[in-house]
Amino acid sequence: MPAPSSPTSTATPTTPADGSFRARFGPVALVVTAGVSVQFGAALAVMLMPRAGAAGVVTLRLAAAALVLLLVCRPKVRGYSRSDWSTVVWFGVAMAGMNGFIYQAIDRIPLGPAVTLEVLGPLVLSVVVSRRLLNLLWAGLALAGVVLLSTHGGGGLGGLDPLGVAFALAAGGMWAAYIVFSARTGRRFPQADGLALAMAVAAVLSLPLGVIEAGSALLRPSTLLLGLGVALLSSVLPYTLELLALRRLPAPTFAILMSLEPAIAATAGFMILNQALSALDAAAIALVIVASMGAVRSQTRSQTRPQTRPESRREARPESRTRPSGAQAGVEESSAGRN
Repeated sequence: MPAPSSPTSTATPTTPADGSFRARFGPVALVVTAGVSVQFGAALAVMLMPRAGAAGVVTLRLAAAALVLLLVCRPKVRGYSRSDWSTVVWFGVAMAGMNGFIYQAIDRIPLGPAVTLEVLGPLVLSVVVSRRLLNLLWAGLALAGVVLLSTHGGGGLGGLDPLGVAFALAAGGMWAAYIVFSARTGRRFPQADGLALAMAVAAVLSLPLGVIEAGSALLRPSTLLLGLGVALLSSVLPYTLELLALRRLPAPTFAILMSLEPAIAATAGFMILNQALSALDAAAIALVIVASMGAVRSQTRSQTRPQTRPESRREARPESRTRPSGAQAGVEESSAGRN
């Protein structure tokens, strides 16, 4: 479950001096609104799946988002090395896999548990990158949440479709890969050029599967219109809102807010899809959210701790201060490819 800052922004977030309620909480409202947009877009995608199938919805969403980003960004395609293109292609592969797997998951299991399981990918990456003993605690807390899901109900993980669970976990793995390649793309391509190109790669990769599953249904005006709605809600709108928020919001705060996505997804599933959660399901999701927040805070503290190594001079450069490293950077990388 990983924001648009790294491909598009290297400016240090600033805090308005007036200290007003709007100045303090405006950026937070933008991030929360972006999260609501992403997850309600996913709920709309579930409603579209009977018409176009999960693969068809992924194709519509990625193709529409790619078209919008290419028109807005107009990325240059000359002057890049083979290594640059390899990076952006792998970024597109990760984006296509992440979206493809999570849409297959939410076609089989409720939206809240699906996003909860998906978030385990970035969480595991955060633990591995930080190499701090404290983060093992957060990993254990997240595991407790998953165990709580698995012990509730009968059959599979908490009564969930085992294949849907597998797809959600695979989406989490692809999200971790997405984090890595998003950071690399942001360093190699200016503005949002790399994101737009990677989105185009993802759309091309998803097209054959979408055509095979949905066929001519992809061309129906009503299906195209709903697909555009999914793309706007899940990609374009949250990308814009988070970009605006990150101009004034510290990256660690942003990453913590992103940890709320499973709860937002569960709310969207309940309100739009009538996917009610039991008390145990809610407790399991809460455990994963707390673990994710704790891992982000632990990562942030380790990065802000004074360094005595020679490399600390390089780490103190303005660009390094505004671009978090490791898994935390990925949480802020780019929302445009998230589910």
